[in-house]
Amino acid sequence: MTETLERPFSTKGLAAFRMAFGALMFVSVCRFAWYGWIDEFFVKPQFFFKYWGFSWVVPFGRTGMHVAFVALGALSVLVAVGAFYRASITLFFLLFTYVQLIDVTNYLNHYYLTSLLALLLCFTPAHARWSVDAWRNPNVQRDTLPAIYTYLLRFQVAAVYFYAGLAKFNTDWLLHGEPMTIWLNARTHLPVLGPLFRLQWMPVFMSWAGFLFDTGIPFLMMATRTRPFAYVAIVIFHVVTHLAFPIGMFPAIMVTSALIFFSPKWPDVFLRRIVRTHPHTDSSSQRGVRVPQWAIALSMVYVSAQVLIPLRHRFYGDNVSWHEQGMRWSWKVMLHEKNGSVHYRVVDASTGRTWHVSPHKYLTERQLRDFSTQPDLVLQLAHHIANSFRARGVDDVHVYVDALVSLNGRPAARLIDPNIDLLTLRDGIRTATWILLSPQSPPPALRPVS
Repeated sequence: MTETLERPFSTKGLAAFRMAFGALMFVSVCRFAWYGWIDEFFVKPQFFFKYWGFSWVVPFGRTGMHVAFVALGALSVLVAVGAFYRASITLFFLLFTYVQLIDVTNYLNHYYLTSLLALLLCFTPAHARWSVDAWRNPNVQRDTLPAIYTYLLRFQVAAVYFYAGLAKFNTDWLLHGEPMTIWLNARTHLPVLGPLFRLQWMPVFMSWAGFLFDTGIPFLMMATRTRPFAYVAIVIFHVVTHLAFPIGMFPAIMVTSALIFFSPKWPDVFLRRIVRTHPHTDSSSQRGVRVPQWAIALSMVYVSAQVLIPLRHRFYGDNVSWHEQGMRWSWKVMLHEKNGSVHYRVVDASTGRTWHVSPHKYLTERQLRDFSTQPDLVLQLAHHIANSFRARGVDDVHVYVDALVSLNGRPAARLIDPNIDLLTLRDGIRTATWILLSPQSPPPALRPVS
């Protein structure tokens, strides 16, 4: 195995990946600022939902958050051109991850993927070719690098696809065509695609197509003969997804990241076809460069973590789409459709006085949409509401919740036991017995709009 990881790979593929990653991140940061999301996500909220173990992460304030995004944009450019690369990519990783840890309701799978790719690039000398650093310091330039750097990036991209497909192996998705039916019914107005979405068989067909695509595409991209056809399928799949569903930068990130599966010399082939250049022969030795055993061991730890983390939901039983323990960081991409309604009941234990509290008082509209179906967030807000009452002099309070959730079009059902005082509970990694079992009835058969 060591010999395989030490095989000399051209640095051109990694250099192209670095430039594309930096460019995409710059576009993403500009897009975030253009739509006013800096204020919407990090300034406007009065309360921020915390990840377990990261309650200490707080926003910088309005000026500080705008400065942070300016810094992210500048760091993206430096990464793309390979200037002060080691410092630039490390600072980008730390700052980007910090921004994502501020509020759980901001979580998106492609933000998590961005942090992981940035982390891997921190240890990857992707500035060894076509970079300002290599131009300024010839000692930085390398024609080849050990294959382990490319393999780790390939593994990470493959994991996203494979686990996204594995998550779709359930009866709602494959037998009932849900939530695809709900999504397509809401998009029959689209030009070209809309009439197709009205077809009776389309939801189940697209559900199976998504499942087979996600689970199979990593293996097709790994095989030389099928790789070009698989990449065309990736482009078509993500273009259609982008046109049909508003999921931001995810399609662009996945289309670009998939280039890492091509031969490390693919930029040579591309340039020869575009500008008719002659192939460049790498001048460095073709012998493998020795990779330290500690680096291999650390890589195996990373790979093991990325294999096991997406499977942790199986330890909780029941339906992860319902209780959501183990949902995040598991590549469950566009897996379900949930809608919720949450109202709290605050009781003064000393007087018996009761208040009915709406979460609208504490959250933005965007936060309301995301929090109402996630039990751990419902619990967090309950503790915040209790603190707000204590600040008003009501010290001995109990907080109960009436949380109704609809999963994939089913009738709304209770998500949390309404008789449990939420202040007696704490978030953690143990099974949350206060979350009620998921509805066992199949989703209703919704016919596409004719």
